[in-house]
Amino acid sequence: MPVGTEPQHVSQLPDFAPYTDPTALRIDLACGASKPKGWTGVDIAKTDGVDIVYDLTKFPWTFAEDNSVSELRTSHYVEHVHDLVAFMNECFRILKPNGLFMIQCPYGGNVVRAWQDPFHVRPIFPETFQYFSAAGRKQMLLEHYPIACDFAVESTKFMFDPHWAVRGDEAREWARKYYVNCVMDMEIVLRALK
Repeated sequence: MPVGTEPQHVSQLPDFAPYTDPTALRIDLACGASKPKGWTGVDIAKTDGVDIVYDLTKFPWTFAEDNSVSELRTSHYVEHVHDLVAFMNECFRILKPNGLFMIQCPYGGNVVRAWQDPFHVRPIFPETFQYFSAAGRKQMLLEHYPIACDFAVESTKFMFDPHWAVRGDEAREWARKYYVNCVMDMEIVLRALK
């Protein structure tokens, strides 16, 4: 699909056969050329991995309907998102109840990884995702925040610098909390509570 053409919902694509089972719809947001097999790739420019050309900063997304996606993933994109609340709300909107959302990004406590790219707009921490949970907002007395989504954190995984990767769990966790640059990236898996 050429850049600038109107995006299509997957049901309008010429080869809709892989999506006939709606429970199997899996979308890789900002996939570039590296989407996994069996996923639908969405990105702003056409590359080998992109099935739908779309600017993910334009809401609402027209390529997916409410409660239509079983799984979402994005790798090294959320740190580029200017309106993270709108992005997370939109991910929540298109996910089915109990749908999963896997996010990989630089760990915010690694000042080099988090800020080396001039297009990064914010560091991301595991605690960032408490704001996208109704229970988290309630616990922090932030129920007045204009956030519509409600995600539960299913798992958190840290990718340590090689120096720290060989250490024990207790040493790594201490280093993650009190040192900078010991964790390179993190992976968060969220579940849509609806």
